[in-house]
Amino acid sequence: MKYWRELVAVCGLLLYSCLFVFFGVNCAVASQLEIQEIEFKPVVENIAIADTKFIEIKEDLRRYQKLIKDSRKLEGLFNLYQYQDEERGGVFMEIKPEQLNQSYIATATLESGIGESGIYSGLPLQDFLFYFQPVKNRLQFVVKNVKFRTDNNAPEMLSIKRSFSDSVLYSLEIIGVEPHNKSILVNLDELLMQDFPGLTLLLKDSLHADYQLDANKSYLSNINSFPLNVEIDSNYGFSAQEGATFLETLPDSRAISLAVHYSFSQLPEQKLKNNNYIPRLADDRVGYFITAFQDFSSQNKDDIFVRYINRWNLQPVNPELVISPPKKQIIFWIENAVPLEYRDGIREGILMWNQAFAKAGFENAIAVRQMPDNADWHPADVRYNTIRWFNSLDAGFARALTRVNPLTGEILDADIIIDAGMVRSVESEYRALIRGNSIALKEDSLDNPNYSCQENTKQRFLKTNFKTYLKTNNSLNNDSCYGADLSFQAAMGALSLSLLEDGKPSNHDTHKYIHEYLCYLVAHEVGHALGLRHNFHGSTMLTPQELNNPEITHTKGLVGSIMDYLPVNIAPQGIQQGDYFPTIIGPYDEWAITYGYKYGYKQNSPHHSINPTEEKNFLEEIAIASPEPELSYATDEDIRDINPLANVWDMSSDVLLYSQWQLDNARLMWERLDKSYPLQGDSYGNLRVLFNRIFRYYDRNAFLLVKYIGGQSFTRNHTSENTQYSFVPVSQLEQETALSKLVDYVFAEDAFNFSPQLLNQLAPSRWQHWGNYIPISRLDYPIHERIFEMQSQILRSLFAGERLSRLLDIELKTTLDNALTIPQLFNTLQSGIWSEVFIAKKEKPQSISSIRRAIQREYLDILLEMVLRKVEVPEDGRTIAWYELRQLKKAIYSTLRKSKNLDLYTLAHLEESNSRIIKALNAELQSD
Repeated sequence: MKYWRELVAVCGLLLYSCLFVFFGVNCAVASQLEIQEIEFKPVVENIAIADTKFIEIKEDLRRYQKLIKDSRKLEGLFNLYQYQDEERGGVFMEIKPEQLNQSYIATATLESGIGESGIYSGLPLQDFLFYFQPVKNRLQFVVKNVKFRTDNNAPEMLSIKRSFSDSVLYSLEIIGVEPHNKSILVNLDELLMQDFPGLTLLLKDSLHADYQLDANKSYLSNINSFPLNVEIDSNYGFSAQEGATFLETLPDSRAISLAVHYSFSQLPEQKLKNNNYIPRLADDRVGYFITAFQDFSSQNKDDIFVRYINRWNLQPVNPELVISPPKKQIIFWIENAVPLEYRDGIREGILMWNQAFAKAGFENAIAVRQMPDNADWHPADVRYNTIRWFNSLDAGFARALTRVNPLTGEILDADIIIDAGMVRSVESEYRALIRGNSIALKEDSLDNPNYSCQENTKQRFLKTNFKTYLKTNNSLNNDSCYGADLSFQAAMGALSLSLLEDGKPSNHDTHKYIHEYLCYLVAHEVGHALGLRHNFHGSTMLTPQELNNPEITHTKGLVGSIMDYLPVNIAPQGIQQGDYFPTIIGPYDEWAITYGYKYGYKQNSPHHSINPTEEKNFLEEIAIASPEPELSYATDEDIRDINPLANVWDMSSDVLLYSQWQLDNARLMWERLDKSYPLQGDSYGNLRVLFNRIFRYYDRNAFLLVKYIGGQSFTRNHTSENTQYSFVPVSQLEQETALSKLVDYVFAEDAFNFSPQLLNQLAPSRWQHWGNYIPISRLDYPIHERIFEMQSQILRSLFAGERLSRLLDIELKTTLDNALTIPQLFNTLQSGIWSEVFIAKKEKPQSISSIRRAIQREYLDILLEMVLRKVEVPEDGRTIAWYELRQLKKAIYSTLRKSKNLDLYTLAHLEESNSRIIKALNAELQSD
């Protein structure tokens, strides 16, 4: 028995030791080998839990592997798993734990459009910073708010997070979690097969119809994942069974198919540990697009906003050299869809900017390559900057699209889209003008001589909520206006070659002209792609006499900046024609690129990397040159009626002389059109289109004179530059000259003289079919209506309340003997428009023509509206109107007393005018 007890004790001790080793059970062993009481229940539970967890992990792994089984795995920034089997759900995306709550850039581009009504291939749809955020059992797709910032460790960070939220766009179901590395699997269809890019709203705004996304017609295609980016194509089908808009480019407007290209990419600072990009502070004297945010990190700042210019990360290989190659060139690829005959012009337009980068210290900063036909990449891929070609029924514009890091302003990608119609229409019309063409040139709203694309955009602005206008209209409408107006200018240049030059141009002349036009068009858009805004003061560098001197235009430039909206440069009679469009960039362009891209190193330490604030002195040394006339700058918000030299479609430093030259050119073109057209076998419809285009050209140049009245120059100079004041009124002499020319070229009796032969040949096109509907209400030409619309618009602009207020203000801003006054404006216009009745005081009365009667009635309407307080004008303007009406009444009365030789039209016109004045003055007195 004794030995038996000892054997049991030894066995128990061994069992205890095993349990202690495997399960970590803490026990105290008695000194005399007595086994203490052990609770075995927890040990058994631990074994069960461990086993359960192992089973769960194994099961999770099996489930995860089953989800991705038989898929095509694409490894990259985000691993993608693609299935051909629809039951499995299309495409899965894997997000690793370290990728959660990290910022990435999302871009969406419309890859296939419908070719009309604002739905065009290549347009940008979305561009924002996002991150993935796990919440409970779902994964949120969140757009990051980058408008408000502070230091990450600053106390203000908590306040910013509470005050300004991010935007959670979607919440995705987590369909699997890899148990070992904790990677999350989501269905990409759940994200992108919803209306992720906002196409439904785009279609509603553009087509004014309710198109709904049809899931059965939508799918993902062409997915790729690279180390730094993911590229995906989505195809969306939309249907509108009721209320579908009739679309000329579609076989059936009830169904629309659109393709969208997505890029999800890393931020540059995530790509490289040492990106070395230094955000550059903006300066209002130099025109760059900017990235702005409010910085709460310091309470001692004068301005809470921080503004960085948008620019590329261009760094020299050797910053110690005066000019160095860049570490990485800006490469533009010409898409393989661009016609062969236009590729050289596009290449030259792009490379034109290397001239500016050389001044900034970079050799061959920009390169151009041709996209091969067998390229394995997509033009919308964020890794490639492309020149893209698209076709449309009505777009007619070119546009630069840039993708910018919203944290730093660094430009990451750029594409330029060009509607084929901008070039082909000019080329085809050129051939029609030279050779004759029995098919009429296209006539649309832009051929209406009184149509103003800029004015039309302004009217949309006045009728639309400001923020809505900026969001939905500003960029596209401005691009459309620019494209349509530039095409018009190019067409006018072609017309001038056939009407103003001696002899017909050759095919070589045609090619040279189209090439020059295309180079300027592309160079302008590349300027935007480099970060530059418009400079509508850029056209004023040369005098009118210098515009056609190649020795000047080929060395200094035709204009100070090609970022202006430039008209075709048509030489006046007696001067040899020079360049029609700029062939090199201007001094402002070089200076602006220097500000944006010159390497900002310290002289005593060329390799010292500096922050934006430390660059301020370096940048000020560049910007301080802004008062130089060649560097003058005015952009979109500066071109209202105030500054006659900050304008679109003008040229030279003396617009008074330039506009007169072009008005004379237009009159000569009308004369030669009367004598030389239509060509043998040509359509009379062509003659009508050309007549209208000359009319529109005349109208545009006449309007350039209007801005001189009450005009003031405006500069963005700073006080440290010790230059002229911000505002300098236009001199009285210039205003009087502009007013005199308006009377002579717009309101005078002989301003418009057209032969009956010409007017009776202005037949419209009779092609009536899709894409070529007849846009006119009258079959015969409404000559009175056309002339009156032009005269009325100019006259009402001259008498606008804002202009009269400025004239009144200028009297306080300058000496009275150097200011055009409201009485002078009224008196000059009244004497010119009603010259027949004022001449009648001294001479025999003359009958008044129908054109003159129409503008006289309009003049009378305007003054009566002022006197009867139907429009808002300064009180001094109203009283001068009252005074001028009394003078006009006296002159009419005097003319009526000598009315024996007047025709009935004139007699009735004068008597009715006199009666209206009397009634209005009496009504005004009774009201008082």
